[in-house]
Amino acid sequence: DSPPLLFLGIRFFLAGALLLAWAWYRGERIRPSGRELASLLLFAACNHALYLGVSWSAMREVSSGLATIVIGATPIVVALLAVPLLGERLTGRKIAGLLLGFAGMAYIVRNRLGGPLDSAHGTLMLVLALLLISLGTVLYKRIQLAVGSTANIAWQLLLASAMALLWGSSVESWADVHLNLRFAASMLWSVAVVSIAGYTLWFALLRRTDASSASAWFFLTPPLGLVAGWAVLGEPLALADFLGIVPVILGIVLVTRPA
Repeated sequence: DSPPLLFLGIRFFLAGALLLAWAWYRGERIRPSGRELASLLLFAACNHALYLGVSWSAMREVSSGLATIVIGATPIVVALLAVPLLGERLTGRKIAGLLLGFAGMAYIVRNRLGGPLDSAHGTLMLVLALLLISLGTVLYKRIQLAVGSTANIAWQLLLASAMALLWGSSVESWADVHLNLRFAASMLWSVAVVSIAGYTLWFALLRRTDASSASAWFFLTPPLGLVAGWAVLGEPLALADFLGIVPVILGIVLVTRPA
């Protein structure tokens, strides 16, 4: 009921406005300095507007399985970037955990790999999205800002909204946005659960632990997606699908367990 970029822009604006109002109510510092605004603009581009804009656009040209595999490599790329940029140690235990988690995730989506939709252009877009979210994760951890934690997320989303709406308005049509019940339900879920609750939890986790440990939880996306597809869409689940959860859980434990 809406083109992806315009949908993202509206979603980011609503979630950002609500979070900024909440930050103001809590008494957080909500006004960033010029230098902080530049950092927030970088966060907004890497973590939200460009990452989701590019990956959602790529989904038109690739299978869901390939998209899951490529974006699912985020913990590995984050761990590699965190060594030079954050000074984190990439121990043998972490390497084993990352490989186990990725292998389990790949096994879970094995039946969705390949197909006529997978194009080289779409694959390159996914790789770009992977690099953007990985870089954004590490930069958020590296660059400390004085604005409150909720205001930080709010400004990221508001700036991402401006980017997505400008981008969407240039390549998509507002006439294709249909304000019906399905659009409202999708927007409500995306704003309340995915943007406000999801980003709040994600950035809180990222502030409290190292980048590689936080990003290891990305490996849970495929098994949770399978369960959601079964519960909401009635998609079939095979017993073999659950075998991939074992290495995923073991991988997360190895990566996140204190040394």
